[in-house]
Amino acid sequence: MRTTLQRQVPHRQLEDRSGVEGEAEEVVQEAVQLGSEEVEAEDGVVGVLEQAHQVLELCLTRDPSLMFDVLERMSENAPPPGPLVSGQPPWCVCQRCRGMATFVEQKCCGQHPVYCISILPHMEAYILEEGVLRLARRIWNDIRALTDNPDPGQSNRQFRHAAYRQFLVWQYGALGQGHRVVIPSCCVWKIRDRYPDPLQQYRGFIPSRV
Repeated sequence: MRTTLQRQVPHRQLEDRSGVEGEAEEVVQEAVQLGSEEVEAEDGVVGVLEQAHQVLELCLTRDPSLMFDVLERMSENAPPPGPLVSGQPPWCVCQRCRGMATFVEQKCCGQHPVYCISILPHMEAYILEEGVLRLARRIWNDIRALTDNPDPGQSNRQFRHAAYRQFLVWQYGALGQGHRVVIPSCCVWKIRDRYPDPLQQYRGFIPSRV
């Protein structure tokens, strides 16, 4: 009897072990299958996101002003801005504004520092690019029968004014005669830094000017 029991116990252990190994193999196969399905699902989501990104880029190319609608949605989910940085005006949110000459010019873009309008690539492409501004100046002069002032130091001034007009068209479209809007301080200084006045004298916002 002892010999029989000794032979039967190992046999049962082998059966139990093979059963556990079979179950383990099934679990592994199920896990691999689930993992493959998750990867396929993730690839599908990535594909949809890439298509959405391409559509968004196309829309922004056709109508650049839509960027401000996108920023408004993005800012809703953005984390709160950090503490004030050194030299930052108390009315500034984007942390890139500077002091302005008048109270009415103390206007911030209102965006989270990460989404500040002055650092967007669209700002560079549509507002600051010299070639774009040269074309805008030529169109402006042709419409108003004007010529550029050839005096030294006036070129940057004309570039600044062209950039201001470009910004307003970008954000608001055609305002019409007599309608003037304050440009955010961060964007004003971005333009001034690119096309500075040699004496650092800037006219600023003039409400009554047409």
